[in-house]
Amino acid sequence: MTVVGIIANPAAGRDIRRLVAHASVFDNNEKVNIVRRALLGLEAAGVRQVWLMPDAYDIGRKALDNLRLDLDVRWVEMSPRFEESDSFEATARMVEAGARTLITLGGDGTNRAVAKACGTIPLMPISTGTNNAFPFMVEGTLAGLAAGLTAMGMVPLETATTSTKRIELWRNGKLEEIALVDAVVYRERFIASRAIWRLDEVKLAVFTRAEPWNIGLSAIGGYLETTPLAADEGLYVEIGEGGCEVLAPVAPGLIHPVKVAAHRRVRLEERIVVDCAPALIALDGERKVMLKAGEPIELCVTASGPLVIDMRRTLRYAAAVGAFIRASFPTDGKALRSS
Repeated sequence: MTVVGIIANPAAGRDIRRLVAHASVFDNNEKVNIVRRALLGLEAAGVRQVWLMPDAYDIGRKALDNLRLDLDVRWVEMSPRFEESDSFEATARMVEAGARTLITLGGDGTNRAVAKACGTIPLMPISTGTNNAFPFMVEGTLAGLAAGLTAMGMVPLETATTSTKRIELWRNGKLEEIALVDAVVYRERFIASRAIWRLDEVKLAVFTRAEPWNIGLSAIGGYLETTPLAADEGLYVEIGEGGCEVLAPVAPGLIHPVKVAAHRRVRLEERIVVDCAPALIALDGERKVMLKAGEPIELCVTASGPLVIDMRRTLRYAAAVGAFIRASFPTDGKALRSS
């Protein structure tokens, strides 16, 4: 039986940037509606078992209210702490249960937690967070269809998915943390509100991507670089005087000039030593790691990020082989693969 997991984070999109910027509050009722539509898409694609993560708002249970589905819906057996670790634990348990794809509702932070446990299981990330460079703004029905088609094997993985990069944080020879989009060294002693929004305290940053259409610190790199980063490249940016000034949308509604002292592309696996304690390192926009005196941290960009489902490419392939003109999807994928 083909299994798909859904991880909906009720806390996504609710950090301090709602107050200090103009970030929208992504209502949990809308997350309920997105999950409902994703479930309908999965059912149409032929998926028959779905695992849901328990959460404080009961997003999954509310999505199932008055919804008639030919799906075996199950709940991850766990004791939720209603924090980021829930997404990590739920992902690990869904992988153990044999999930073929995972649908996530959240921002960069939610997907970072999922990526730490998903291994080679492809993600279909739906954007419901504050700063969203990793997930997509996508209709839940289409996300469910794409995740379902991929899980059923109706679309080849090499067509359905795209590989991504990640930033690895090493301390004392051990991998301590990862980031999917950016790792930022912040001149601060306390975790506090977690979110990064004061650029005058940023010392340096490492990015896996630099795209001018993103919101957040990675947009700085998008305006510095005139050509996209290659698959084997990351970007190092040092904030400060002595270089240029970039106007960038660092948070929703906040377009600020940022002084850049230096920047350069880095190769995969190249180690960048950070030894400027006391400081914090923020991962994908949230302060996570304290930099301790005498314990330098190494940052490097690698090719070990999660597989991500390309919704448009997946649905285009399915349409090209005639999947959507049948009365129903084949339950084993054989008819589609032989088309």
